[in-house]
Amino acid sequence: MSSLTDRYLAATLRAVPTPRREEIATELRGSIEDMIEGRTGAGQDAATAEREVLNELGNPDRLAARYADRRLQLIGPTYYLHWQRLLRLLLSFVPALVGTLVGLARAAAGDGPTTAITSGFTTAFDVAIQIAFWVTLVFAIVERVDPSLKLPAWTVDQLPEVPAKRDMTLTDIAASVALLLFTAAFLPWQHFWSWVKDTDGERIPLLDPVLWRSWLPVLIAVLLAGVAFELVRYRVGRWTWPLVTVKAALDLAFSVPVVWLLVDDRLLNPALVERFAWLQDEGNRQSITVIAIITAVVVLVWDLIDSGVKARRAG
Repeated sequence: MSSLTDRYLAATLRAVPTPRREEIATELRGSIEDMIEGRTGAGQDAATAEREVLNELGNPDRLAARYADRRLQLIGPTYYLHWQRLLRLLLSFVPALVGTLVGLARAAAGDGPTTAITSGFTTAFDVAIQIAFWVTLVFAIVERVDPSLKLPAWTVDQLPEVPAKRDMTLTDIAASVALLLFTAAFLPWQHFWSWVKDTDGERIPLLDPVLWRSWLPVLIAVLLAGVAFELVRYRVGRWTWPLVTVKAALDLAFSVPVVWLLVDDRLLNPALVERFAWLQDEGNRQSITVIAIITAVVVLVWDLIDSGVKARRAG
């Protein structure tokens, strides 16, 4: 017997359980000899026959896995769909949620917008990697430790409804969420990293710092509620009258306080007004207030009409 067969046997046996090695070695050697004998009986050269037989048997590690009844996959078919479903669910919102919270926290701590956004994205990526690793590890361990674990069987009750035609795209939702998050991050950013400086080089917040004791946290909460609303809206897939009502309430909850603070001359930081001569003119401030009110009313009415029309078409 040439060294090729011996090498093949050694490569196969090193990957099978020790108690079965002698049995498998005898069986496998006999099979190889019979296959070679069959080919040489047909007139083939012994060395060529041996090489072709071993090539036909294939990778010794794969053959050893068959002898040892060992699966050559990380997650087998028993748990694959459960692993996939859980992984998709967690990755669909956890990284984005954690990344957003970290980004807002960095902005509130005084970091610049670039640093806050970068931290948010980096954290979201790290969280996604951690989720994928640990979920896969748990399922891989379960696959090998308790392959007979009883999981809920599939039934027809789990069939999803036929998806209705969507009135909105993922791009639209993503753009709305990005705008809301940008606005929420801008509020703490303008306080710590305003581009306006006084004569001593100190940064001047754009909005009155006193508002952090009252309205600014409320406005941030409304913006974050708007993010949650956009996710729900995408989940529903179309405009409904309840969604129109919630949208109108959120728009009013943000626009009314902002306009009221402008009219009451409490929105802008007094130090900012003193810094610019044109802002000290009451007429200019009134013009800004009128423009802001008109803009808020136009946006609010447009949102109501647009969402109402879409809800009527969908209903």
